[in-house]
Amino acid sequence: MRSVVDLSPLMRTLLSASAQHAQVKSFLGEVLPEARSLLGAGALALARSCPPRWVVEQASGASEREVPASLAAEAIDRDGPATSGDWLAAPLGDGCALLGRQLADQAAFLEFVRAFECAFRTVVEREQRQQRLQRLETILQITADWRQTDSMESLLKAMAEAATRLFQADRASIFLWDRARKELVARPALGVKGNELRIPDDTGVVGQVVHSRQPRRAGGGVADEQIDRLVDRATGYTTRTLLCVPLVDPGGRCLGAFELLNKRGGQFSAGDERGLAELASHAAIALQNTQAFEELLNKHQQLVQQAAQGLQLIGQHPAIEAIRSTIRRIADTDLAILILGDNGTGKEVVARSIHYLSRRRDQPFIAVNCAALAETLLESELFGHERGAFTDAREARPGKFELASGGTLFLDEIGDMSLNGQAKLLRVLEEKIVVRVGGSTPIHTEVRILAATNHDLAAMVRARKFREDLFFRLNVVSLELPPLRERGDDVLLLAEHFLSAFCRNMGRRPPRFSTAARKRLLAHSWPGNVRELRNLTERLAYLTAGDVVEADELALVDSAASDVERLAELNGTLADATREFQQHYIRKTIAAMRGNMSGAAKRLGLHRSNLYRKMRQLGMAASDDGDELDDDHSDEL
Repeated sequence: MRSVVDLSPLMRTLLSASAQHAQVKSFLGEVLPEARSLLGAGALALARSCPPRWVVEQASGASEREVPASLAAEAIDRDGPATSGDWLAAPLGDGCALLGRQLADQAAFLEFVRAFECAFRTVVEREQRQQRLQRLETILQITADWRQTDSMESLLKAMAEAATRLFQADRASIFLWDRARKELVARPALGVKGNELRIPDDTGVVGQVVHSRQPRRAGGGVADEQIDRLVDRATGYTTRTLLCVPLVDPGGRCLGAFELLNKRGGQFSAGDERGLAELASHAAIALQNTQAFEELLNKHQQLVQQAAQGLQLIGQHPAIEAIRSTIRRIADTDLAILILGDNGTGKEVVARSIHYLSRRRDQPFIAVNCAALAETLLESELFGHERGAFTDAREARPGKFELASGGTLFLDEIGDMSLNGQAKLLRVLEEKIVVRVGGSTPIHTEVRILAATNHDLAAMVRARKFREDLFFRLNVVSLELPPLRERGDDVLLLAEHFLSAFCRNMGRRPPRFSTAARKRLLAHSWPGNVRELRNLTERLAYLTAGDVVEADELALVDSAASDVERLAELNGTLADATREFQQHYIRKTIAAMRGNMSGAAKRLGLHRSNLYRKMRQLGMAASDDGDELDDDHSDEL
């Protein structure tokens, strides 16, 4: 039966609305009332499948309760019109159907449905594209925030919170796959002791996802039997709906799974599944960058990120605070920086920190140990060589300047470079052009130079052992790292930091230092500086069996001439030696208290005024701020 209703105005409305609207709700809000009027229908409604039930997306002329949504299911099953009372339903595809009541012309309605289906699909696709773009933008913002996280616990928590917010879920967990134990470790796991849940890796939906690497949805009548109710009983939480996707790193290795529980106000959709898969791809990269997979249970890398753990400048000593402040100010400049300090004080850590805080952080950081470069290899190593340039040059090779182009070149132990090498280096720094050994083509290279040394370059310049022009070229800004023995309580902060890091790598709880051990750490002269302390804590992490590190386990190695031995070598009288010891001990105590004179006096068992008095007696610089002297204690120390 052919339609007797002129559908032309309605078709124009469909074309116009499908071109203008980016949301289904606004599209339906315009089209349904006009279609109802032109078709002479008592009511029109759009129903959508939302297993295990049908929902009314929008209605005109009837309340949602009046619409027989189940009729839509019948129409889809038939793949054709279905009737019930004065209602007629026609399928639209993709789990949707259009229903009309009291239709004056059913043929006109069905003809309208065919045109409506095309327009409706256009708007749906536009809305999905817009939602996906918005979701991707949100995901990028979320992952940018993840880069600021330096703790695995806080990273996992941030991931879970972001997912619940983005997908309107009640809870979220990240399951990391412990292949060695054949377990899946969920964190955060609310309601579980320790906020960590371990289950066999073949359990429930999550087990299926990590083994198949395919996403799964369950609950609400769909695959309910796959939900592991043992976990619900363990947590006291009831899972109604579930969405789970695999966590796969860029190399194709499955790290675990990302799971969402209980969609608020409905079920997880195919769009949610696609969105969570996109979020999971970023999450896998963030997790991988913090640590190798074995360390993913314990640590994050800030966001730049595998290298970031080794770049932390730990300490609260004023000198370290000043260096951190200076680094923040100069990192994003192109100034040449000279880093000074004894061996093992952390010069390369400072250099890498400067690099990763600069706009060059996405470009290479290349470190060169100038002391290890023989004169004959200097040019080849720094500037590269062409094939056949010398006997062993079997192929062309770029030099460090080329490799670091756009990034940072760190010249460590610059004071050990030969004068001839210094001249060649200066020429490249000035011209920013390198020519490979055996080649003739000039290669432009733009790098930032950071240099480090444990020598007094100014003295070397005076002794003509270091070029003055190169010294001034490198020494635009200088940072001097204090030896560890002068950093006071920073020794304890560093020891605890290193010990915790090594123990995390081993998967064990870090032991604590006993009071005696802490005192011994503070008293040690640390000839090897931070490097010596790091090596000591690594040994403790592997060899200490208990929960407490005792003083006799430290196995400290003093320099060849300890403070006591140095004092014993004096040729003066006993009084001279005693005076020297008291001066040394007072200076060391004040340094340990970071210049706090009241704290130093308390540690020495003196009143503050008497400490100033004693320092003056010993010929030490002391500025008493007016405290009254207490003669009862004038002979102490």
